[in-house]
Amino acid sequence: MKVAVLHGQKHKGSTYHITKLLVDKLDCAKEDVKEFCANDISDCIGCFQCIIKGEENCPHRSQTEEIIKAIEEADIIIFDSPNYVMNMSGQLKTFFDHMAYRWISHRPHPSMRRKIGVAISTTAGAGAGRVTKLISSQMFWWSVGKTYKIPMAVAAMNWGTVKDKIKIKAEKKTTKVANAINKKYRYVKPGIKARFMFNLMKNMQKSNDYNPVDSNYWKEQGWI
Repeated sequence: MKVAVLHGQKHKGSTYHITKLLVDKLDCAKEDVKEFCANDISDCIGCFQCIIKGEENCPHRSQTEEIIKAIEEADIIIFDSPNYVMNMSGQLKTFFDHMAYRWISHRPHPSMRRKIGVAISTTAGAGAGRVTKLISSQMFWWSVGKTYKIPMAVAAMNWGTVKDKIKIKAEKKTTKVANAINKKYRYVKPGIKARFMFNLMKNMQKSNDYNPVDSNYWKEQGWI
């Protein structure tokens, strides 16, 4: 099992520690886990080069290429972010902005349908559930086959002050998700909603006369 982790923050707080709890329970060797941080990725400038000319034309490709390669090679992809004003961190959102070309409506990577994704977020009070839903939504539009969400309200500003009973709850949650992943990761299939959306986009690409980069990609994959 290969695992790619993208942290939406540099500090090793509650979100980081819950991600570590999960990774440590997965059936993978330490060398098969690749971790990255989104903080050093420049803002997407909305130039559309990745969509209309190809992803290699992104002006920040050198900053994202290693992360993207790890995601494409992984069986499990994990994204984490603390709740920042009821949303994921701006840095993680910046990475997702750079991945617009990988949406189902453009050029989804064929391996995504067989991957498991995990969205993790913590907050002192409310909002972690909203953050994991937003992260999971990005993975859905990449055509990721199965996603899990681990939102946690930790009632603390850092992992060191989280109460033991909450840490026990985090242990149980991560164990449950890890067990499901370890059992399922070789047998992932897209759900009904994902298959419907893929077929919808397939029909759209058949009549795509405005972006040959996208339509040629679908033809090369043998999808149309």
